[in-house]
Amino acid sequence: MHILALPLLVALIGVALAFDYLNGLHDAANAIATVVATRLLSPVRAVAFAAFFNFAAYFLTLAFPSLHAVAATIGKGLIAADAVTPAVVFGALGGAMFWNIVTWLRGIPSSSSHALVGGLIGAGLAHSGIGVVQWDGLNKTLIAIVLSPTIGMALAMLVMLGSSWLFRRATSSGAERSFRSLHLASSAAYSLSHGLNDAQKTMGIITVLLYSTGHLHGEFHVPPWVALSCYAAIALGTVTGGWKIIETMGSRITKLSQHQGFSASAAGSVVLFGASALGVPVSTTHTITGAIIGAGTARRASSVRWGVAGNVVIAWIVTIPASATVGALFYAATRLF
Repeated sequence: MHILALPLLVALIGVALAFDYLNGLHDAANAIATVVATRLLSPVRAVAFAAFFNFAAYFLTLAFPSLHAVAATIGKGLIAADAVTPAVVFGALGGAMFWNIVTWLRGIPSSSSHALVGGLIGAGLAHSGIGVVQWDGLNKTLIAIVLSPTIGMALAMLVMLGSSWLFRRATSSGAERSFRSLHLASSAAYSLSHGLNDAQKTMGIITVLLYSTGHLHGEFHVPPWVALSCYAAIALGTVTGGWKIIETMGSRITKLSQHQGFSASAAGSVVLFGASALGVPVSTTHTITGAIIGAGTARRASSVRWGVAGNVVIAWIVTIPASATVGALFYAATRLF
């Protein structure tokens, strides 16, 4: 157990909540890209809409506490909880925040979740070596990098095909009205699932910090105040928005119709709710990108700008090693003091 003065503990929790805020800002595009690109909602209304449902995920977990399994994976499933020191937490958050800021400024839709995973692994390795890694949790996370966008793509294509068949006798104007309403509902579900999965990453960090410093008694669990503050922080970040990334997600990959926007959001929300139930910290960025590509491909493969999509994939590949490297450097910096 690591003894930690209360002011330093509060400061580290503040840094963690700052990451959570940055996560919401960076990933706002994931939740609202389709409704903004299709002009279903104005950007201002869209971010308020998404932020509301990001925070509403808190009340969902009150009814279903088992949905907080992702926090346990982050807190004790990637590196051994007993090896987590305040310096490791600082290194993890530093690496993740640095990578988020770099990709946000460049408009690259990288994964905040995997930036945090990379930062935590890098800082943990710098602290205790390879033996600290919990391979079951890390392997599950790495597999999800491939599966979440792939499943999102496949589901979006199936939703596109199924809904096209269901509305085959509808008039063009009637189908458009229906898909506008369905798109709004699916976007709400996606924002809810986005807040549910992403806010838990910061919960896991704060909880393992409390646990490893003796401020959390009993078994590993997320205190209610930690959950509430994390959902509030990510919702506040979403309100701020990440407009450069919204352009990439909502229009540069493929031009979306209301039908395609509904299909992408619906598919993405299914993947994220399923991942949260299984305790897998998936990337909301990867998931919705795969779903958008799937919705575009279902209409016409040539409508997808594969060059832009390829650049996004490259960002995915380098996120964990890049943030791990920076996380290790931030951890090493704490050794100087």
